[in-house]
Amino acid sequence: MSTLEIKDLHVSVDTEDGPKEILRGVTLTIRSGEVHAIMGPNGSGKSTLAYSVAGHPKYDITSGSVTLDGQDVLEMTVDERARAGLFLAMQYPVEVPGVSVANFLRTAKTAVDGEAPKLRTWVKDVNTAMEQAGLDPSFSQRNVNEGFSGGEKKRHEIAQLELLDPRVAVLDETDSGLDIDALKVVAEGVNRFSEAGGNRDKAVLLITHYTRILRYIKPDFVHVFVAGRIADEGGPELADQLEAEGYDKYVKAAVGG
Repeated sequence: MSTLEIKDLHVSVDTEDGPKEILRGVTLTIRSGEVHAIMGPNGSGKSTLAYSVAGHPKYDITSGSVTLDGQDVLEMTVDERARAGLFLAMQYPVEVPGVSVANFLRTAKTAVDGEAPKLRTWVKDVNTAMEQAGLDPSFSQRNVNEGFSGGEKKRHEIAQLELLDPRVAVLDETDSGLDIDALKVVAEGVNRFSEAGGNRDKAVLLITHYTRILRYIKPDFVHVFVAGRIADEGGPELADQLEAEGYDKYVKAAVGG
C-alpha cells in the first residue's frame, strides 16, 4: 500500500516579468486502490502539478511538501522519484531519435528495478504489453516517439506503464488527441494497471479536460482545478455535473475572489 501526499503546494515559474505563481496551495492525498481525476480549464495548474511531482526543473516549488510513503519526494532527483515508484505519462511525449523503443524500455526497466530483466521473459512481457496496447511487435524497433502518431505515443506510454509497474501513475492528459478506438485502448490499459492482481494496490492520478475518458475509467474522486487551487471535490457524479455545466461558475468565483 502506498500514499502520495501533497500538502499546501505552491509552485512558480519564471517569466519575462519575473516569477509567476501557478499553484497556490494544493493539498491532495492519493492512496493505493484509488483513481483520482483532476479536471479544469486551460491554465488552471493541472499539468504544473504533474510536472512538479515528477521533478521538472522549470517549476520552482516555493513552499509545501510532497511525500510518498513518508519519503520526501522533493528532495529526490527525477530518477530517484521513478525508482521510488512514481510514473509520469506526459501530455506531449518527446521524440528520442537514435534510441529504439526496445532499448529504451529495457534501459528504463533496469534503472527502475536496479537490475536488468531476464531476456527470455522480458521479450515475452514486451510483446504482451505491445499487443495489449494495440501496437505491432515491430514497433519495438522504431525510434522513441519519432514519427509516431498521437495515438501511438499515448499507447506507447501505456505499454511503459504496464512494463515499469510503478506504485503511483500520474497521467497528464493521456486522452488528448485520441480517437475513440485509441481512447478505449488507453483506458483499458489504465484499468488493467489499477486493478492488477485484483487487489488494487496501485494509485492513479488522471489529469483531463474532458469527461469522455471517465466513461471508461471510473474515478473514485474528482477534483476541480481553477486558478491554481482545488475549487471543488466529489465523486464520479461531479464529472457528470462538469460535463453538463462546464467550469464557468468556478472561474467566476475565482475571479470574484
